[in-house]
Amino acid sequence: MTVTALIVAAGKGERLGGDIPKQYQVIAGKTVLRWAVEAMSAHPSIDHVRVVVGAGQETLAEASLAGLQVGHLVEGGAERSDSVLNGLRAIGEGTVLVHDAARPFCPPDVVDRLLAALDGHDGAVPVLSVADTLAKGSGGVLDAPVDRKSLLRVQTPQAFNVEDLIYAYEEAGRTSATDESTVMLEAGLKVATVEGDPMLEKLTTPADWSRAEALLSSRLVSRTGLGFDVHAFEGDGPIMLGGIAVPHSRGLAGHSDADVVLHSITDALLGAASLGDIGEHFPPSDPQWKGAASELFLKHAADLIRNLGGLIDHVDVTIIAEEPKVGPHRTAMRGKIADILSLKPEQVNVKATTTETLGFTGRREGMAAQAVASIRLAH
Repeated sequence: MTVTALIVAAGKGERLGGDIPKQYQVIAGKTVLRWAVEAMSAHPSIDHVRVVVGAGQETLAEASLAGLQVGHLVEGGAERSDSVLNGLRAIGEGTVLVHDAARPFCPPDVVDRLLAALDGHDGAVPVLSVADTLAKGSGGVLDAPVDRKSLLRVQTPQAFNVEDLIYAYEEAGRTSATDESTVMLEAGLKVATVEGDPMLEKLTTPADWSRAEALLSSRLVSRTGLGFDVHAFEGDGPIMLGGIAVPHSRGLAGHSDADVVLHSITDALLGAASLGDIGEHFPPSDPQWKGAASELFLKHAADLIRNLGGLIDHVDVTIIAEEPKVGPHRTAMRGKIADILSLKPEQVNVKATTTETLGFTGRREGMAAQAVASIRLAH
C-alpha cells in the first residue's frame, strides 16, 4: 500500500517569536520545514510527501522546499484538525504518516517501527517514557505527586490508514486535539505504541534551537579542504579580489571575473566536502560563465554543503602577490566573503604575503591565492 508522509506546517509559531513562523526559520543552514521533508523523503518505504501550509505561507514554503518533490502544497485551516483533514483528503487513500514540521529530525528506524506496528492495529505512535518526577501544583506551591509509571510522551510521526483517520475525525468531530492518536482513541480505535526517539523533540522555544544545533553537531565530523588559484595580469584594472573591486592599473585574465581569492576558497570548500573542484561545477568551456561574478561560485559551494546538512566553521585565505597592496582592503574582503557564505566576519581570515621577488608573482606577472576551509558533515 502507498505510504505518504503528511507534514503539517500550518502553524504560526507564536511561542517562539520572530518575524516568520518557526517552520521557516533556519537551523544549521536549512529551514526547519526542509529538514523535516528531507528526513521523510529519504526513507525508502515512503512513496510521497505532502505538506500542509498556512494561508499566505505559500511563498515561504515554496522557497524553503525548492528542488524537493512534495507535490502541490495543501492549504491548512483554522485548527490543526482542519489542516490534517485537508491533507488527508488530498491524499485520498493508503497509509499516512502525520508529522509535525516542528519535529524536523525523524530517524528512519522510527518510521520502520511505526509501519510494522500497523499490522494488527488501527494506528501507531512513537512514545518516550517520562523520566522526571511529576506533581500537581498551583499558586507556586507543590501539591501531590503523580504516578508516572503509566504516563508516556507522545511524538510524531503517527501512522494510520487514511480512511480510518478520516473516519475518526468524522466520529469525534473537529476537535482541538493536539495530535491524531487522541482523535483515534475518541473514535474507539486501537493505537499501538512504539519506541520514540529524543531526536523527535519538538522545537518550541528559543532554547530548543540551541539543543537542536547541539544534536546536529554531535552527528557531524570535522573535515578540511585546500584550494589554490592563480591568474596572470592582463588588460586594465580594477581587480576583483575577495568579492570587491580593488583599484589597480592592470586587471587579471580569466574566463570569469578572475577573483583568485573567491576561486581558492570555493575549491577549498568543495574539497572539504569531497565535491570535486570548481572546474567540474563551472567549466571554463561553458560560455555562460564568461565574465561571471565569482561570488556565484562561492555561494554554490556553500549551498551544496548546507544541502548535505553540513556546517561551515572557518575559511582562511592567503593572497600571494607583490601588488596591489591588500592591507587597505582586508576588512572589506572579510566582510564580503562572510556575507556570501552567511558567516560571521570572525569566521573568515584574509592575509597576504609576497614571494620576495621570486617566481611569476615576484616578477609581477600575476597573482595567486591559497585557502583552507574547515567544515562539518555527517558521518
